[in-house]
Order: sequence, then structure tokens, then C-alpha cells
Amino acid sequence: MVRAASGGVLLFVCGLLAGCAKGSGDPPDVPMVMIDCATDGARDFTRSCKVEQVAEGGRHFLVVHHLSGGFRRLLKVDDGRGVIAADGVEEARVGWLADGRLEVDLGGDRYRFPAKVKSDVKPNR
Repeated sequence: MVRAASGGVLLFVCGLLAGCAKGSGDPPDVPMVMIDCATDGARDFTRSCKVEQVAEGGRHFLVVHHLSGGFRRLLKVDDGRGVIAADGVEEARVGWLADGRLEVDLGGDRYRFPAKVKSDVKPNR
């Protein structure tokens, strides 16, 4: 189980777009990066989700695309949590892993984002 991140401000998704993957779609390619995820009831994590960053009305979102075609929108926040669910009524559970990644559990789908934590925030796993 992921515990809530405590204190500090998240310097979120460090270099998320540094390793962009190009798609083969007809519209202009949206820069995306692959992350580890466990979706649709999967127990084990695989590097199978693509993440795009979207800015709308001064807010910054991460849209996580599942291999199955589904997706989740997360809103970046600066209150120490990192992200919250942008849509729906489900609450995102967020926590830090010992290796410095941010793990998000939303409706049973789990994601591991590369991120940096300020020195006053300790991993909770």
C-alpha cells in the first residue's frame, strides 16, 4: 500500500520529457515517456504506460495512457503530494519508494514516476 507523501515540495517528474518516444499517429506527435505501471488488475509492474504532460488554464496535468487504451489524468500539485486525481471521485494514494520514485495508486491502477524529492521529504517505503 502506498502511504501519503509527507511535507516538502515535490520537484516532480524530473526530466520526464528527456526520453520522449515518438508515436506513429497522424496528428502531430505528442512527446511521451514510458513508465512502469500495473493496470487492469495486473500484480506486476511493466514498462508499458506512456505519459504526456498537458497544460490547461495554468494547471499542469499528467495523462497516463494504458496499453489497453485506457488512461488516467493526474493534476500536479505543489503541496507535498505531487499529484492528485484530476477526474472522477477516486482519490489517488501517493507515496515515495526507497529508490526515489513516486508511486501512485488510483482505482487499483498503479504507476511509478521518476521524480525528485526535496531533502526534507523522506521515503515512506
